[in-house]
Amino acid sequence: MRVFGVDIGGTGIKGAPVDIEDGTLAAPRFRIPTPRPADPESVARTVAQVVEHFDWSGPVGATFPAVIKSGVARTAANVDPSWVDTDVSATLSTALGSALGGTEVSVVNDADAAGVAEMAFGAGRDTSGLVVMTTFGTGIGTALFLHGQLVPNTELGHLEIHGHDAETKASEAAREREDLSWDKWAKRVNRYLATVEALLWPDLIIIGGGASKKADKFFDHLQLRTKVVPAQLQNDAGIIGAALVAVGDQTRPRPVPRPTRRRGPATRPPGGRRP
Repeated sequence: MRVFGVDIGGTGIKGAPVDIEDGTLAAPRFRIPTPRPADPESVARTVAQVVEHFDWSGPVGATFPAVIKSGVARTAANVDPSWVDTDVSATLSTALGSALGGTEVSVVNDADAAGVAEMAFGAGRDTSGLVVMTTFGTGIGTALFLHGQLVPNTELGHLEIHGHDAETKASEAAREREDLSWDKWAKRVNRYLATVEALLWPDLIIIGGGASKKADKFFDHLQLRTKVVPAQLQNDAGIIGAALVAVGDQTRPRPVPRPTRRRGPATRPPGGRRP
């Protein structure tokens, strides 16, 4: 089955049809720069152009860089403030309806979408326990999974560390803005991840976003108790995750591990019977 996924980012809006059986793109993704200003009308129009490029008709899922509750944006940390309290799903659906005729769009937080894809087809596949997905890009996004079940809208990129919003100091945008060496930036990333680790004690941390493509430049500098791995789907994760969410496939459960029962030595009560 093929479903269309759109990844709405701060610099680009990209999309492609996805084969949701194996998590691969059914065609090369198409990208258009994010309009400026990135107001609802302009972004919706651009999303419609991306979908129209493939002459698509059928289910569509889209990521959005904000807390999403029932299709409505509740924050605007890295998007135009006019999006706050806007029904993103309805706005995109109207734009696609005008262009394509009646397509309804499912919307999900961008980090959650990337996490859904990684848990289904990437670095988190077949992993039980608590998994934290982090995306380092314009900001820091997070997605939290317990035994494969998504806990939506975790905004752990905004944890306060040493008096600063974490993403203002440890995002990839911060590294580029301050022209930090990989070594210096890795120390900030490690401080951030150590804070997350101390709060949640996860079983696995997946690092995604643009930084995942350069894992060899900073992973050796990370010193954490938790296993840390780079995301595998990279720039396709958001598109794939959005497509999965569009058909309700965002919570592929993993078996909950059962504790091992240890048997002690057999004892006999008075009278010789086993208890």
